[in-house]
Amino acid sequence: MSSITIRPVLNKKDQITFLKVPFPIYAKDPNWVAPLFLERFEHLSEKKNPYFQHAAAQLFIAEKDGKPVGRISAQVCQLHQERYKDATGQFGFLEAVDDPEVFAALFKAAEDWLRAKGMKRALGPFSFSINDETGLLIDGFDTMPNMMMGHATRYYQKRVEEQGFTKAKDVLAYEFDNVKGLPPTMRKMVDRMMASGDLTIRPLDKKNMASEIDIVMDIFNDAWSENWNYVPFTRAEVAMLAQLFKMLLDAKAVQIASWKGEPAAFCLAIANINEWFQGLNGRVLPFGLFKLLPRVISGRSRSVRVPLMGVKKKFQDGAIGAGLALATIRASSDHVISKGVTHGEFSWILEDNLRVRHVLESMGAHVYKTYRVYEKSL
Repeated sequence: MSSITIRPVLNKKDQITFLKVPFPIYAKDPNWVAPLFLERFEHLSEKKNPYFQHAAAQLFIAEKDGKPVGRISAQVCQLHQERYKDATGQFGFLEAVDDPEVFAALFKAAEDWLRAKGMKRALGPFSFSINDETGLLIDGFDTMPNMMMGHATRYYQKRVEEQGFTKAKDVLAYEFDNVKGLPPTMRKMVDRMMASGDLTIRPLDKKNMASEIDIVMDIFNDAWSENWNYVPFTRAEVAMLAQLFKMLLDAKAVQIASWKGEPAAFCLAIANINEWFQGLNGRVLPFGLFKLLPRVISGRSRSVRVPLMGVKKKFQDGAIGAGLALATIRASSDHVISKGVTHGEFSWILEDNLRVRHVLESMGAHVYKTYRVYEKSL
């Protein structure tokens, strides 16, 4: 009779085991892209990831007959507690073989840890934060995930729900045909607003990154402040993202719109680096470097992701808000089209964010992946 044991991750050797868990699970899945070990080590590091300046987490590994067969994290974010005061902890990094007992053991470990921290509700998956990878893929398994978006097997949904978790919220990924670009009616709308002189738009100024980041995050934190489960980026987290994106940022793919001189909206598009990482098996050295370097040097990818965009709340209602959003999207889209990009992804979008969904669908974008965030009373 096989036995399942759960043990906490305590050192770097355990972290390596934790990171290797998904490899056999997705061995025959052509759409899974192994994340780079180096980047994931930094993400898990309490010293290097600023998430841990306001959060605590514990990673767990499930073993069956001595072999790793699953993993999960449990975490408590102090910023979430301060904002919502709802005694809600999170889980994330969920990967496991198709065995109900393994899932049960993993979730028991995570739930017990959260209860010991005083939590009364579990929400997830988040790896680690809502500002990182969010939700479990439940639809859209037949395409490769975009950068910083999760992938999953088809049985995960059933196994999670067997553990008493129910839907809290669905978040959506929209695909946009960059070759077609914005419809002519939308282009004319933006042109009329820009002709008035009230709407101006410009690309990111990489020579003044500190001040530009302040502008972008001021818009973002205002625009998203009333979104479901919103937690603001800290200054340290923004700095880490800026460093991570430094090599990837194409200034003209990041557009900032102002209304009567006030920065009011932005759209940030990033090359889909999963196209670069595909086939590297999570490692750059020694041989992955020969595959990666040409892809990085060319800077080319067929797709981009828009992970961050927003319009300040006071401009969101009516034609002005739509015009600001469309102006940034058009400028960014036109630029990446000139670079050979054929399609883009807007993600993630809350299922009940009807204002943004209407804008995207009016552009011709369509939902092609759905991610679910689950909850459970503890």
